[in-house]
Amino acid sequence: MPIVSQRYVLTTSCKQSSHIFDFLEIPRPKRLKFTLPLLLNVIPVEIDAFLPARQQRIDTHSKEINVKIIKPIPQLEVRAVVRFLFSKGTKPSEIHKQIAETYGEGAMSRSRVYQWCTSFGEGRTSLGDEPKSGRPKTSTNEENTTRVDELIRCDRRMKIREIALKLEIPKSTVHEIVHDTLGYRKVSARWVPKMLTEDHKHQRVEISQRFLQRCQQDNGDEDTTHIGVGSGGDFQANNNLFDNLITGDETWVHLNTPETKRDSMTWKHPSSPVTKKFKVQRSAAKVMATVFWDAKGVILLDILPQGQCINAARYCSTLDRLKEAIRRKRPGLLRRGVVLQHDNATPHSANLTQQWLQRYGWEILPHPAHIPDLAPSDFHCLDP
Repeated sequence: MPIVSQRYVLTTSCKQSSHIFDFLEIPRPKRLKFTLPLLLNVIPVEIDAFLPARQQRIDTHSKEINVKIIKPIPQLEVRAVVRFLFSKGTKPSEIHKQIAETYGEGAMSRSRVYQWCTSFGEGRTSLGDEPKSGRPKTSTNEENTTRVDELIRCDRRMKIREIALKLEIPKSTVHEIVHDTLGYRKVSARWVPKMLTEDHKHQRVEISQRFLQRCQQDNGDEDTTHIGVGSGGDFQANNNLFDNLITGDETWVHLNTPETKRDSMTWKHPSSPVTKKFKVQRSAAKVMATVFWDAKGVILLDILPQGQCINAARYCSTLDRLKEAIRRKRPGLLRRGVVLQHDNATPHSANLTQQWLQRYGWEILPHPAHIPDLAPSDFHCLDP
């Protein structure tokens, strides 16, 4: 990218320099005092960020103020001219004179011309600036890198500030070592609802294997089975297990559930006023709802009166209503045999509930403890 030098020269008949900037409505340079008289009525200032916006005002009052713009001068071009004239044997003083006549007095100073002529005389061919080494790094060394790595391995939650205080080195250096040299990234731990024990994991594997064997038996093939997602997004299998399967669970339903911040998003232009949304809490009043559904849709939605909670007797009463809903909405399912899947909550595993299920011959799919992904209602219906 070429190196550019640019400045603007303003000439006026004003007696004070502050009048120019008030006239152009631009900030005044800090180096100029408001009462400083103009020497030869010439003020060199760098106002490239403000001059284009005031061009119309300058043109309108051209008699009061004159603006002379010196076009950008690529320094590489000037250096090339110096090398060309120097190689022809031109003296540095003559080179500076010719450059000043062509590009202006500010293109390159006399001392810089002499410096470049000396460099070209010593054999330099490059026109660009030499790379600068800068200040040598004293903290980012192998010893500090090893010490930082040891501290992080001992305590993965240690903060950058704590490491800097312990090792007595700048925080910026620690940040560079941790992120750039060692390649560490600080992330949050993955959230899981429950910490499973080894027994829970074994139960999960055993129940999953039994479920797969059941699918194979119903399909009439002990070796292969096909379970997958259909084109419409529905779960399909080459057996009748899922035609007889009903799952259900309970959830709390608040009487007033405010919309989320994402739901209240609106389209706006950059110039439109910012919309405001007041924080609203969910209502304290809530009721418990029990939902039973299968692959075809919801079969029963039972809502308890406000203030009541589910228990074994109430759950058996809900199962009676579920049986009547199956007879009306799923003809033939009671004759083929219902396969019920629910979690191991106390109302579901109580003796009264087990006796009801045995009396009507409903099959229960086993559900291990603390296994939320085997309770489809939590992910596909109730949306926790």
